[in-house]
Amino acid sequence: MWIALGMLALIAVLAMFVIGTYNGLVGKRNRYKNAFAQIDVQLKRRYDLIPNLVETVKGYMKHERETLEAVIKARNAAYSAAETAAKNPGDPTAMKSLASAEGQLTSGLSKILALSEAYPDLKANTNMRDLSEELTSTENKVAFARQAYNDGVTEYNTARQVFPAVMFAAMFGFGDAGLLEVIESQAERAAPKISF
Repeated sequence: MWIALGMLALIAVLAMFVIGTYNGLVGKRNRYKNAFAQIDVQLKRRYDLIPNLVETVKGYMKHERETLEAVIKARNAAYSAAETAAKNPGDPTAMKSLASAEGQLTSGLSKILALSEAYPDLKANTNMRDLSEELTSTENKVAFARQAYNDGVTEYNTARQVFPAVMFAAMFGFGDAGLLEVIESQAERAAPKISF
């Protein structure tokens, strides 16, 4: 009888441990999905600002039509990648796709803002100034949200990879989640050369 009670107690403890592990992983997964939802809100805000920026700039930069078209194309690609990522936050392939598309969009926006410096009338335009401030604010919010998301993903991935959770994670369908990393070109990563 004592052996049967001991076995029953052992099974109960093991079941509680598995349930606790499962619930902990669900909580961590929900945290990083919520963090991605915050990124998604800011990205949509950013995508909504870009057509306004292009319309404002279009009249001044008649000779920069190619740059403006590239930004619109990059915006549409990033929007599509964000929609795909929002359907399954944490999917490593979707996160890489989104990061790549966002890198292209950021590069295009940087070109527009740099070119706008060459047009004094555009630089002085109140609408352009307001849109630039909105974009800068949104970029900062995206960066903070991306940091929270990446922190959540790292916590989740660590929790599912440590023993003993690793024994149950795959069985319950808890796969690795992908980070949303900023993809920069090699030129952007290179240290600036300074000479005196």
